[in-house]
Amino acid sequence: MQQTTKKVKQVPCPNCKALSDFSPENAYRPFCSARCQMIDLGDWANETYRIPEKTPAIDLDDLN
Repeated sequence: MQQTTKKVKQVPCPNCKALSDFSPENAYRPFCSARCQMIDLGDWANETYRIPEKTPAIDLDDLN
């Protein structure tokens, strides 16, 4: 009986760029560790990442 080895996809960690397994066994995927996952969460909480606003800001003085 021949045993097959399943190839696990590896992706670069969004934070440190180290290769990490992208599989259900990696609880932190796509991150390599809990540390990198928490650094990313902190960046979101500190509003480092933002979705750009498509509409220009309206000057309230122009409305009168």
